[in-house]
Amino acid sequence: MSIALKQVFNKDKTFRPKRKFEPGTQRFELHKRAQASLNSGVDLKAAVQLPSGEDQNDWVAVHVVDFFNRINLIYGTICEFCTERTCPVMSGGPKYEYRWQDDLKYKKPTALPAPQYMNLLMDWIEVQINNEDIFPTCVGVPFPKNFLQICKKILCRLFRVFVHVYIHHFDRVIVMGAEAHVNTCYKHFYYFVTEMNLIDRKELEPLVSVTVQ
Repeated sequence: MSIALKQVFNKDKTFRPKRKFEPGTQRFELHKRAQASLNSGVDLKAAVQLPSGEDQNDWVAVHVVDFFNRINLIYGTICEFCTERTCPVMSGGPKYEYRWQDDLKYKKPTALPAPQYMNLLMDWIEVQINNEDIFPTCVGVPFPKNFLQICKKILCRLFRVFVHVYIHHFDRVIVMGAEAHVNTCYKHFYYFVTEMNLIDRKELEPLVSVTVQ
């Protein structure tokens, strides 16, 4: 990685604090295995496949947290250019508009400027992944029955960050020399959610032109 790129992807640019796995836990070991596969240059399609004998929920949990951290980092690099003036609506071009709903303050889908949507999204995901009832960290504590449904919603919403960055801010990504990094991250995300069937194909349509099959 170049010095310029290291400066782009530094800890101060992270949009939210990173969630880490506790050493010694099964999820920490799975995280290390997943990272080792990526760092070894293995084919991404192979890297996302559930390892033999491992629990699907653990594998999904590891990747949801990892993608949250990495997509935070990506958005953090361009967030100063994503303002209420430049992005008055959270969208992916003229065809796709994303409205926020959280059943708390926003009980109905509400149109918001992109930076406000992003803040609410990252706050919401942070609450989910730090909730021990949803993402248990203690050995032997089971995942909730609706765990995969929650993860599908998280990943679907994280995908919207990719859509917005690619369609509205990719010029900044190119200027910063981060194009290859973002492309690899998206490809990894895409292969994972399709391999594990976690996002409906229709939801993926906004980036069909940049998706490598």
